[in-house]
Amino acid sequence: MHIEQLQLKNYRNYDALEVSFENKVNVILGQNAQGKTNVMESIYVLAMAKSHRTSNDKDLIRWDEEYAKIEGRVQKQHGSLPMQLIISKKGKKAKCNHIEQQKLSQYVGNMNVVMFAPEDLHLVKGSPQVRRRFIDMEIGQVSPVYLHAINQYQKILQQRNHYLKLLQTKKQTDHTMLDILTEQFIEMAAKIVLKRFDFIHLLEKWAMPIHEGISRGLETLKIVYKPSVEVSEEQDLSKMISVYNEKYLKTKNREIDRGVTMFGPHRDDLLFQVNGRDVQTFGSQGQQRTTALSVKLAEIELIHSEIGEYPILLLDDVLSELDDYRQSHLLNTIQGKVQTFVTTTSVDGIDHQTLKEAAAFQVEAGMLKKIQ
Repeated sequence: MHIEQLQLKNYRNYDALEVSFENKVNVILGQNAQGKTNVMESIYVLAMAKSHRTSNDKDLIRWDEEYAKIEGRVQKQHGSLPMQLIISKKGKKAKCNHIEQQKLSQYVGNMNVVMFAPEDLHLVKGSPQVRRRFIDMEIGQVSPVYLHAINQYQKILQQRNHYLKLLQTKKQTDHTMLDILTEQFIEMAAKIVLKRFDFIHLLEKWAMPIHEGISRGLETLKIVYKPSVEVSEEQDLSKMISVYNEKYLKTKNREIDRGVTMFGPHRDDLLFQVNGRDVQTFGSQGQQRTTALSVKLAEIELIHSEIGEYPILLLDDVLSELDDYRQSHLLNTIQGKVQTFVTTTSVDGIDHQTLKEAAAFQVEAGMLKKIQ
C-alpha cells in the first residue's frame, strides 16, 4: 500500500497543504523546526488516529484554530481508499471511503504504518511504558478486536482504581463492586495477554533472522514477554483467568491499602536478549540500536504476513542516528518494496542508490515543495 495524496488544514504549523507522493522513497529535506516531522506525524495520525509524539490531541491543532483536518488517498491492492480525520476540541471524527466510522477501532488498520524515529531507539533502553505502547499500537493495526479490548480494559482499569481509592479512604466499605469490576478486569486482561504472547512470538520469528543478518551472524536475538502475573503462553483463557483470580485474592488487601491496581497488562514488560544477555542492562549502544532496528524491520514483515500488503515506513530523522552499515542494511531491506518517507536536514554522506532515486521535497516555514 502507499499514500498518493495528503491534504492538511490547520495542522501544527501548516495552514493548508496539498501534496502528492510517489510509491517509492520520498525524502523530506529542511532545517529543524520548519515542519518536516509534522508531515510525518500527520501521516501517522491519519493511520493511527493518534500521535506518536503527544497524548494531547489539542497539540495537533494550529494555534488559534478550532480544528485540524488530515485527508489522504491510500492506494491498496483492492483500489483507492480516501481517508479523513478531523481533530477538534470536542474529539475526533474519522471517515473511511467517505463513511463516518462509529468507532476509532474500526478506522485504525485501514492504512498501516511503521514509524522509526530517534525515540524508538529507546524501545530497548527506555521505560516499560514505551514498550507497552509499542505492543498496543502494533497489534492494534492488524487486530481491531485487540484495539477494542485495550480501550475496554483502560476504562475498567480507571473505574477499578477509582473504587480502590474510595475503599482506601473509607468513603466506601462494600467490596461487592470491587469484585464485579475485578471479574471484568481479569477477563479483559487475560484476552489481552494471550494476544500479546502471540504477537511477540511472531515478532521474534521475523526479528531473529534480521538481527542475525545485521550482526553478521554473531548475535542471536530473543524477545521475551514479561507479565506481572505468573501466566504463560501455554495456558488457555480459562487457566489464565484462574491464575489472575488467585493473584487478586493475594493482593486484594494491599491494593485497597494503596488505592491502585497492582497487576495486569498495564504493568507488563518486554525483554530483549542478545546471546542470552539482557540488552537493556548489558548491551552496548550498538547492540541496542541493532535490536531496535531489527524489531522495526520485523514489524514491516509481520504486518505484510498478516494483511498481505506492506505498510508505509516513516523514518523520521533516524538515518543520522545509524552508522553507515546499519543505514545500508535498512535501505537495502526496503528498496523497491515499501513506500518510505525519510526526513533529514541533508542527504550528504548517505551514499545509497535508494536515496539517489528518491522523490525529494523541501520544507520551509510550513511550506512543502517538490524539488524537481
